[in-house]
Amino acid sequence: MTQRRLPRLNEVRALIGASDPERTSLQRRLARCASVADVRALARRRVPRAVFDYTDGAAMGESSLRRARETFRRVEFTPRVLRDVSEVDTSTVILGESSTMPLALAPTGFTRMMHHSGEIAVATVAASSGVPYALSTLGTTSIEDLAAGSPTTRRWFQLYVTRERSQAEDLMERAAANGFDTLVLTVDTAVGGIRYREVRNGLTIPPQLSVGTLAEMATHPRWWWNALTREPLTFASLESTDGTVGDLLTRVLDPGITGDDVAWIRSHWSGRIVVKGIQSVEDARLVADLGVDALVLSNHGGRQADLGTVPLELLPAVVDAVGERLQIGIDGGIMSGTDIVAAVAFGADFVLVGRAYLYGLMAGGEDGVERVLKILTKEIRTTMQLIGVRSISELRDAGVRLRAT
Repeated sequence: MTQRRLPRLNEVRALIGASDPERTSLQRRLARCASVADVRALARRRVPRAVFDYTDGAAMGESSLRRARETFRRVEFTPRVLRDVSEVDTSTVILGESSTMPLALAPTGFTRMMHHSGEIAVATVAASSGVPYALSTLGTTSIEDLAAGSPTTRRWFQLYVTRERSQAEDLMERAAANGFDTLVLTVDTAVGGIRYREVRNGLTIPPQLSVGTLAEMATHPRWWWNALTREPLTFASLESTDGTVGDLLTRVLDPGITGDDVAWIRSHWSGRIVVKGIQSVEDARLVADLGVDALVLSNHGGRQADLGTVPLELLPAVVDAVGERLQIGIDGGIMSGTDIVAAVAFGADFVLVGRAYLYGLMAGGEDGVERVLKILTKEIRTTMQLIGVRSISELRDAGVRLRAT
């Protein structure tokens, strides 16, 4: 029979573990986040409700976003075993340049609303992670400031074509002059989507102080202090207007843009062109015929048309139709590295990640974005090993399907 004894102090310490004195309490909370969903939960506690809902929400009943996420849950891999996966290469080539993973950080609007560090924090993490970052026309950091603040980032610029074409011409000229190598033309915004959460929360551009927002100050004083003691929160490339972001899009964007306008864009842009917002095989063929370098299957994260196409379900047909003519990206509903692996296995060359890193930005600024990229990196690598794949190119031959239910 074993005899009892009092535990030694060093044994108790080993069980409890010691916190890293060089980490802040927020960094420790981020380190305990095992998934993007965990980061999302932390973000929800750290910012006002209207800010969280702007990122988290979608159009009307939010069916497009919900179905996109549900589709990724229907993915089923056929793992292969007895393969040497001790070394896994997650790198790939996106639009002619190497990327450590098959992903780029998507353009997002009003980014400094999520955290005062905004686009520069995101671009800095993109540089350290070795992936591209796209600055939005609706960004809250100027083209010039982003280039100066993160000079080593591979920079793309997302373009909305406004009613005043001279404005788009100026943006393209400035982006080219500041080292942006790719133009992402978004084409799914003939008008702004109707986003119920923004309307109900009274989120306007610029934000207005109401009784509700004043009450939020009491529960999120740090966010409000950072917002009120820094440069006013406005779009860096567009004049702010009264109303929601959807109202702004409807007011300033050109609903008359067609495929013919791509030639006009090409006359002002010598770099690569990506067309984002494709939601049918027919439009994929149209864009391929226009001679662009890539397209992105996207329903704008569900923020434009509700009940829209689910990009992942459309992907195989588009790959069959135009996959040999240009690169194909995809976004919408991506919340894990496994989702990214699935998209590539179904034929995508790369994915755009938006909401996931914004959750990180809301949760902890640059540290939060970095945590999300680390989570995605680990999940990509682990998923590849578990299904018996050693490189991104091998994913095209991986066994994958969408279950019926």
